Amino acid sequence: MKARLRMAVILIAALVSAPLSHAADKIGIFESILESSRSFSETTAALESALQISPLQLHATHDVRVPEGAHQARVFVLTSPAYAKAAAAESPRTISAQILRIAVYTQGDEHTTFVNMANPVAHAMVFYAKSSNYDALIAAARNVAAEMRQLVTALPGTALSEQQEPRRSEKHYRKFKGDGPARMMAKFRNFEKSQLSVDVDTSEGFDATVDKVAVALKAGTVSDASDSTGWETVTQIRLRDDAVYFGLTNPYIEDKMIRINSRFRGDAKSELAPYPGVDHVSALPTEVLIVKDGEEIEVLHYGQMWRMQLYFWDSGYRAFTANVGVPGKIANSIEDAIENRN
Repeated sequence: MKARLRMAVILIAALVSAPLSHAADKIGIFESILESSRSFSETTAALESALQISPLQLHATHDVRVPEGAHQARVFVLTSPAYAKAAAAESPRTISAQILRIAVYTQGDEHTTFVNMANPVAHAMVFYAKSSNYDALIAAARNVAAEMRQLVTALPGTALSEQQEPRRSEKHYRKFKGDGPARMMAKFRNFEKSQLSVDVDTSEGFDATVDKVAVALKAGTVSDASDSTGWETVTQIRLRDDAVYFGLTNPYIEDKMIRINSRFRGDAKSELAPYPGVDHVSALPTEVLIVKDGEEIEVLHYGQMWRMQLYFWDSGYRAFTANVGVPGKIANSIEDAIENRN
């Protein structure tokens, strides 16, 4: 009995630490961390309870609208004070790396509940690629990933540490400009060049600009999944004095992101579970950043083709060409909402 207990402890420790230290390893932008033995509602309730005693800070939850309500999905938006402290000297334009997401969703004919996370290590490789403190930041990202895995060990079910598609090498993430022939669709831009400036009067200062953007986003009318118009603010997080994050969603982006990653996965679909792409919902929410760099204040959002490739490239080139107009509609909608042109 004691030997079996020691072995169980060793296995849990291995899952929690789950190092991603080999440069040749393929690292998922998502990582599956739990197959729950309970229902969706029981799993989400247990996760919320675990977060109350976690060092991680919960900022928001959002129930994702799956087409026809065929699956259940909820995204939790988190930050880590320890990780934020490790990155305090980095450019404010890198704050997307600091936003942590955990998703709970159902899959398969039995509607089994799973938990995954947007992988902090892969994100750190993208956003801190040029930092002189890169190694320390990757170590900090590994620590917070371990905290997120540790979080779900208190939940009923089987703890996992499985890298999910799309998977890439560390070298690829550090130079990420898109994937394969679709790089031209992202205009061969890295994350900094994919941060697009929104035309907003910032002359009144940083805080006034934040307030102005918040009001503009709230004023927009959100349409259904057939139209990209209007945005919901899932969360507004002041990560530091010079950087504020807005996490946005709407029915259109949720519908597109679930469908694009469901269309090609025929062997994972069934009449009872038609949308396997629900396992990519921890890509939400999409971002607007307000940053102050020196005396300059910028309102930024991401080129959506760059962002869609980061999270959905496993759908393949044909899926991207079939949806080539979607990123532009999303980006234009965000700009229109902020500029209050709805």
